[in-house]
Formats: sequence, C-alpha cells, structure tokens
Amino acid sequence: MAKTKKKTVKSKINKNITQPQQIPGSNLKPLIFAALFAALTAAVAPFKIPLGFTPVPITLQTLVVLMSGAMLGPYYGALAMILYVVVGALGLPVFAGGGSGIGAILGPTGGYLISYFIAAFVIGKYLWARKNPKYLDYVIAMIAGTIIIYALGAGWGMVVTGLGVMAILGGWVLPFIIGDTIKLLASAYISKNIDIKKYMR
Repeated sequence: MAKTKKKTVKSKINKNITQPQQIPGSNLKPLIFAALFAALTAAVAPFKIPLGFTPVPITLQTLVVLMSGAMLGPYYGALAMILYVVVGALGLPVFAGGGSGIGAILGPTGGYLISYFIAAFVIGKYLWARKNPKYLDYVIAMIAGTIIIYALGAGWGMVVTGLGVMAILGGWVLPFIIGDTIKLLASAYISKNIDIKKYMR
C-alpha cells in the first residue's frame, strides 16, 4: 500500500515537471487572436464599393465578422469586434472608407457596427456548442449572423433616416443579399477548414 502511494506521488511529480502547469489567466493567446481579428476587420475596411442610392456600401468587413465568431468562439469573437468598434470610436480611421468617431456609430449606418459583436457572439455560441460541427452548421450560423447584421443595421437606419420599411428593404437589404450570400458561404468554408481553436489553448 505504501509503495503504491509512493509511486502515485512520484508519477504526479514527474507529470508536473514534464508538463508545465497553466497559470490561471496567463494564457494570452485568445486575446492576441481577438486583437488580430480586430486588426483584420480594420484592414479590410478601406475596400468598399459605394452605391449611389444608399449610404450602405459593399464591404468585406462582414466576412471577417462572421469568421471571428466561428473561429474564436462567442466571447473572444465578440471581444474582437468590440475592440474594433472602440478603436474606431476613439478616432482611428478603421471604419468603412476610413470613417471614425462616435458620429459614425450614431449615424445612419451605425447599427451595422453595433451588430458586429452580437453577430459574432451568436455565431460562436451556436458553433462552439457542437462537438464536430458540419459545413451545414457553419452555413446556418453564418445565416443567423447575417440576419442579425441586417436587422440591427437596417433597423437603426430606419430610426435615424425616418425611411419606411419598403424603402429600407429596397435600399439597405435587397441589393446586398447576393453578395452577402457569397460571403457567408465563403466564411463558412474558411472557418470550417481552418482550426484556430487548437492554437488558442
């Protein structure tokens, strides 16, 4: 019995020596990835195609937003988007077309910015609750995230501009469906095939 206890203690000591223990709160990898995704969102912001009939441009930002939730999970995905919005609100020109400041958030398209972290959270929550999500799961999550972006973006646009439902649908939603469908399918494929989770541990 005594020998068994000695062996158990010895094995635990050896395990502790060969496998360094993780100090609670010392793992900065998820925070680094969140910062990287915030930076990536800012990096693609200048690439926009303005449409004359609506203040909403075609951008690549939503592609990164969708991937952040899927790849980083609900909390760090949302954190990445919060970091992005906060940096822009503080004055750095990281919003679409080089926009910045509180005015951009309170303006007609500010609802899209607010929707980013909510969409990322919902996408991450849905996918990370599944052990081995399939491509269809990713597509479903991306559709949900896109709907959230549309709802908050267009909804806030209605409040600020005073436009009616049909005008908002015609100028703020319908023209973007085809492009956003391509982006959500692409983000689902990329997120499914690039496993960042293992590098965040």
